[in-house]
Amino acid sequence: MNILMVSLGCDKNLCDSEAMLGLLRDNNYNITNDELEADIVVVNTCSFIHDAMEESINTILEMSELKKGRLKYLIVTGCLAERFKDEIFDEIPEVDACIGTTSFDKIIQVINKLENNDFNNQKVSVYDDLSRLAIVESNRVITSGTFMGYLKIAEGCDKFCTYCVIPHIRGKYRSIPMEKLIHEAEYMASQGIKEIILVAQETTCYGLDIYGKKSLAELVRKIAKIEGVEWIRLMYCYPEEIDDELIDLYATESKLCKYIDMPLQHSEDIILSRMGRKTDKKSIKNVISKLRNKVPDIAIRTSLIAGFPGETQANHDALMEFVDEMELDRIGVFTYSKEDNTPAANFPNQVDAEIASVWREEIMELQQEVSYDKNQELIGTIQEVIVEGYSPDDDVYVGRTYRDAPNVDGLVFINCDYELISGTIVKVRINEAGPYDLIGGVEE
Repeated sequence: MNILMVSLGCDKNLCDSEAMLGLLRDNNYNITNDELEADIVVVNTCSFIHDAMEESINTILEMSELKKGRLKYLIVTGCLAERFKDEIFDEIPEVDACIGTTSFDKIIQVINKLENNDFNNQKVSVYDDLSRLAIVESNRVITSGTFMGYLKIAEGCDKFCTYCVIPHIRGKYRSIPMEKLIHEAEYMASQGIKEIILVAQETTCYGLDIYGKKSLAELVRKIAKIEGVEWIRLMYCYPEEIDDELIDLYATESKLCKYIDMPLQHSEDIILSRMGRKTDKKSIKNVISKLRNKVPDIAIRTSLIAGFPGETQANHDALMEFVDEMELDRIGVFTYSKEDNTPAANFPNQVDAEIASVWREEIMELQQEVSYDKNQELIGTIQEVIVEGYSPDDDVYVGRTYRDAPNVDGLVFINCDYELISGTIVKVRINEAGPYDLIGGVEE
């Protein structure tokens, strides 16, 4: 029986999808990428913000059309399935089964139930308590197609930011046991993965719930000892949780990329407070200063929200000043998304969507200038670049420096008159630079 997995949303979701694919493979199901050949389609959905929810619904509807042909079962899992578990079957009757966020490891049981109920045409739903941690013993099917892979180290979140639904659909923070993660990292390395990217709703609190202390540094050191692992990258490090131990780790562990993804969302105390963030402007500046003092070449990425309820023009102007002053290396900006069942949805002074969009564009344009200037400083330097592939149309190889996370940051276009093997790390002299991408040649 052929199964198509459609994974939407974040890299944490992708890890769940790859875990399900591992279970399906080990139970003798054939994995296909051709939707016309699929007997079963599993859509692993996202519903973090409105646009993601819309994409998930449209994808489910698109997949449901396949029932006019070969498709036998349509299964929906992930955040949308959890958030709207009481509505999905009524709104989209073509869906045969729903699986909650803490139950994806039961994919085989769900398929078996569908098969057993086939003649009764009964719907199947599996939902466990949000305190459960789904653990899959099968090795994942890594789908990145390159030499990098994501390692999800925890599930859920305890922060309860006023705009966010994640704790309500993913549960409270639960760390995955370290021995399980080491085993998974060893497997990834055995499959040729050179760069392991640690992800969670928040990585910096890893281990606190099960070991009684933050254990991210210990986990990184153990992964760094695995043969074949060249780069380790940390994403989603909340600023208030970045301590001296983690900063020292950046300064001492050679395999840890000098890159940190640190979601800030805003700079102004009044907005941070309304967001339910656990930090303030002074503390944010302090942690940025400590990182740069200890690790001068660190690349700092963040995300910001434009148009949060109650935000004023003065707040926005102050955020622009912060972006200009801090000169962070990478910034992603999102307009505020009003989500049902979040406190912020009921806040007064909701910002007009057009104003929020203008503010977003202004921040992005300013950051483009910052990024351009920073990239200009790299001209003439020699950077280590992990090769990801070859572009025949442009006759260049494509890769990334340690400063660039896959799919969200820039690329390096490499001129070379001999073949470069994907997955290798080469030295590249940077000759040209734009606001996002670099161009260079291999240094002999």
